Amino acid sequence: MLALPDVLIRNVSKEVLATLKQRAAAKGRSLQVELHKILEEAAGENDLDGVKMATDIRKKLLARGKSYSDSVELIREDRER
Repeated sequence: MLALPDVLIRNVSKEVLATLKQRAAAKGRSLQVELHKILEEAAGENDLDGVKMATDIRKKLLARGKSYSDSVELIREDRER
């Protein structure tokens, strides 16, 4: 088995720790597993990934050759009602 490095986080407030424990319990996880998930998600987040995904979706929609309405206009119309 590959040995992975440990991470130590000091000076976590009691309130934050209690919240994290509650969050883990609500998902049926241990605190350690929940912290792993939180760190993995945070490390995987990248704004450029979202921009790339939106660009790819737009290209796919345009490739269909259909005309799509502007959602901004639809939202404005809905708000004005």
